[in-house]
Amino acid sequence: MVVTAHRAVTRPLAEWAVVLLLGFLGLTAVAGGFVMTTGLGGSQVRPPADWLDEIPLVSSWVVPGLVLMLGFGVGSLVTARGMLRRSRWAWLGWAQRLTGEHWSWLAAMVLGAGQVLWIVLELVYLPAVSWFHPLYGAVGLALALLPLRASVRADLAVGSAPRGSAARSTVAL
Repeated sequence: MVVTAHRAVTRPLAEWAVVLLLGFLGLTAVAGGFVMTTGLGGSQVRPPADWLDEIPLVSSWVVPGLVLMLGFGVGSLVTARGMLRRSRWAWLGWAQRLTGEHWSWLAAMVLGAGQVLWIVLELVYLPAVSWFHPLYGAVGLALALLPLRASVRADLAVGSAPRGSAARSTVAL
């Protein structure tokens, strides 16, 4: 008879915060980018077209919507999944060799820094300030800084056993 025991292994709290923030940013960026790209919801949810007058190289909300939906939205969701599942993709091996951490560690920080830059550009070019700006600025800052915590780096170090899901040990009786 073979008995399989499940042992739950926990992740650092800061890593859970990163995963939750990535999920939040991902879901809301996909929704916001979709609205900006398609125009669904009309003028009540889409920014006015005349706001684009001061933005260089942008003449419609489609390009910012695609960046929001695909870059921040899908990128954040893929990164959250990668951090949870420790997905290994050969094309991202360069990031692991460069940092010594799972690729999701670097991706989370790049998304966070990108989010802060996005908010700064909105504050510079858009005529209105919203409660979204401090909220998403804080999300970006947290995503840029939380992965630097020693506990997160240790947990995401290349070669460390994936944690957070049930670990199995098999015992033959």
